[in-house]
Amino acid sequence: MTTTIPGLLAILLYVLAGSLLTVRLTRGTGDNAGQKTQILMIGIAAVVIHGGLLYQSILTPSGMDLGFFNAASLIALLTAVLLLLASSREPVENLGIPVFAVAALSIGVDLLYPADRIITSGTQSWQLDSHILISLLAYSVLGLAALQALLLAIQDYHLHNRQPGGFIRALPPLQTMEALMFQMIRIGFVLLSLALVTGALFLEDIFAQHLVHKTVLSCMAWLVFATLLWGRWRFGWRSQVAIRWTVGGFVFLMLAYFGSKLVLELILNR
Repeated sequence: MTTTIPGLLAILLYVLAGSLLTVRLTRGTGDNAGQKTQILMIGIAAVVIHGGLLYQSILTPSGMDLGFFNAASLIALLTAVLLLLASSREPVENLGIPVFAVAALSIGVDLLYPADRIITSGTQSWQLDSHILISLLAYSVLGLAALQALLLAIQDYHLHNRQPGGFIRALPPLQTMEALMFQMIRIGFVLLSLALVTGALFLEDIFAQHLVHKTVLSCMAWLVFATLLWGRWRFGWRSQVAIRWTVGGFVFLMLAYFGSKLVLELILNR
């Protein structure tokens, strides 16, 4: 009961913020700064409550509980926080429509299926903590980049089919959307590189049996994003090519983390 009411309130605020963004987008009123500020304030209230819930859920006396649902909720929270921070300077607030929906869903699942899985002990080193934090930030930033790529794909489709009306009017120009996507990819790529380096330095064996799939898939994601950034610099890759590489890299990254956790925790119950 202590977490149910705050959890439901956070879900309600996320849904409200996402719904208002949807209405704003479909009406083509993306230039209304006052309305944007109000929506972002609702989003901030949601992430504050969400953060308080996760603080109680993850930090336990026995160690950090980063089981599947808690990890998914934490990544959703970090993604929402990064989105709100970015939205204060860049026109990326429309990404809040899927981000807030996923964050609300993650809270709901966590409330329905609470589970205690102590992944790290209370005596772990700060080096391992830093590796975990950097990895989660990398997933969150590159997740935003993938969502931006999907929105860019929709925008590109409508413009090429000469359908610039509706919600397309509320979006920034195509070149601006693309530039924002690559900005996210560069930041996420640096974080992913740091995550791989810190994993190699601070984990005893990154190719241990329970880590090998995560390591290999993360390296494949790194290669995909490295190739995309090189192609952008060398050949000026853009539009559909950039979108496909971005989404492909993110799929590898999500399989690296959630794929292995899904099999180990929910299927094999380890």
